[in-house]
Amino acid sequence: MKIRRKAACLLMLLLFLSLWETETVFATGEGNMDGGGGGFGAGTSTNKWVNGDEGVRVTIVRASDGAVVSASVDLTNVNPGNVVKHFTKTCKIAYKSGASLTPDTGTYGYINPGQSLPRIISTSSGGGNIAQIKRYFTDEQVIRGIAGYCGFDFDTLISGEYKLLIEPLAYVTFQGTRTAMTATEAAMYDRMLGGLMHSKMPSLSHKNLPLAIFLETPDLGFPAWTGSKMERVSNESIISSLGIGIVRFNEMVTPPELEAVDYEYRVNTDVITAVTITGGQSDPDHPVNVTFQIDGRSYTVENVYYPDGASQLAWVRWRTPSTPQTITITVSASGSGAPGQGSIKARIVDLDGNDPPNPTANDRNNAYSSSNAEIPDNPEKDSAYWSIWVPWWQEYWVWHSDWKWHSGSHSESCADGCTTDHGSWVDEGEWVDEGWWEFDLEHYSASMSASVELSPDDKNPTVAGSTIKSGYGVNITVNTTTTTNQATAVTGSQTAVSYFPEFYYRTYWRLLERTTSGMEAEYQFKSNEYSTYGRRTHFSPIWMPDGSYTVYTYVMDSWTPDGMLSANLTDSVQISGNLWSDWHIAPKK
Repeated sequence: MKIRRKAACLLMLLLFLSLWETETVFATGEGNMDGGGGGFGAGTSTNKWVNGDEGVRVTIVRASDGAVVSASVDLTNVNPGNVVKHFTKTCKIAYKSGASLTPDTGTYGYINPGQSLPRIISTSSGGGNIAQIKRYFTDEQVIRGIAGYCGFDFDTLISGEYKLLIEPLAYVTFQGTRTAMTATEAAMYDRMLGGLMHSKMPSLSHKNLPLAIFLETPDLGFPAWTGSKMERVSNESIISSLGIGIVRFNEMVTPPELEAVDYEYRVNTDVITAVTITGGQSDPDHPVNVTFQIDGRSYTVENVYYPDGASQLAWVRWRTPSTPQTITITVSASGSGAPGQGSIKARIVDLDGNDPPNPTANDRNNAYSSSNAEIPDNPEKDSAYWSIWVPWWQEYWVWHSDWKWHSGSHSESCADGCTTDHGSWVDEGEWVDEGWWEFDLEHYSASMSASVELSPDDKNPTVAGSTIKSGYGVNITVNTTTTTNQATAVTGSQTAVSYFPEFYYRTYWRLLERTTSGMEAEYQFKSNEYSTYGRRTHFSPIWMPDGSYTVYTYVMDSWTPDGMLSANLTDSVQISGNLWSDWHIAPKK
């Protein structure tokens, strides 16, 4: 007993080629066939079959309902030009649908294929090997040839909408007449003749020919054969279940497709760029790889897996350049079929260098109205969710029979039925793992929390709690915490920008300095060049009216495969009076 696992690997392909054919073989389709039979009695001059005098009838049918969509063609390695009688090239599906058996003595048409057929019908001296038969009828070059013989487009044939019907065919001398017949035609002919064929050559017509090929699993309305593979069978069993193989084609593999969106990033920032991949199925046998070309560098994400009909994010982490610019990111997804292509526009901006002008004690703004200072509401996202498909192999072991006759003195001249006295049939088959890929979905997430504290500057001499006089400075502290269960796919926040009511939260802003980096980040104002003490402060204008002084801060650039996490923050101090009231003018003594 041999055990092996079916896998699409180069080593197995090379081994297969060295044992069978010398030309490169590419598998197309999946064979639904099994086989049996073997052992013949002696023939006569008027009723006989010669080992190897065989072929197959091939018909293209529609997968959805089994409708015949092509003419049937007979393929053979021999030259049966002396065939006198045949049955009008009718396929088994047509007979099942009510077609009658119609003998024809006209010229018999056949094709010798460019790639020779394997042995189809088993005998006691050897014969049909179902594994070789399967390989032959799923070989891409053979399928291309069959499509041409049937006048059918190859790509259409393998699209998943059609199947191949394969019927074993024998060239026999029956009642002195060279006759071509499939297993189904032999059974129908025997029934028409009242059992005459069964009485004259039963080992061929009712054992080896119908058992040469039959279905492993039900298909196109025909059942799988579960009866004996070595004994003679009835006409009814042959007509209903035997002498048929089917090659089915999976739905044509769809090239991977890309869905991408444009991004805006900040300079000198660690970012995540993601695309969505769809199309067909990607698994360890047929993986999809995604390559990003970014600013002169190449980043490849290998083994992006997903089941048919699903999608998968693919992303790359990179650092933006130090200068503002717009770059084009090209993305390609390679896998089965043609590569998918896409591009992303990434706008890189610099928020630094737009600090407010130097405030002075004489500034005035009589037109200012706090009612026009509307606090911004930028896009906010505090959590992100994404997932990764993880494939795993579902084993399904199937025994593939390969019956071989083990005999000492037995010969084919023995009377029919004497085989068990001179040897035995031994199944030298093998277990084949005909399993498939299943997928589990692993879920990931990230979240960001943020807080802000606006406080009077410590150098303010007249501060009262959170109340200050206009013209004095305020300090800010922003804290963010980013959490995730996939740290390699997430960055902590990296940018915080504060806007002020005196500019209506427009025109000028302060890019905060990140004083603590990582998943727990902290931000403060940069040192103010106009501060006498070099404080991290922002001076409120002296003309600011009494009331709430609210600073708005936008925190961003916490990147995930599901986009950027961000937060809108506000905090306030109260203004009452102005710094002029703290000045005291008196005559010099």
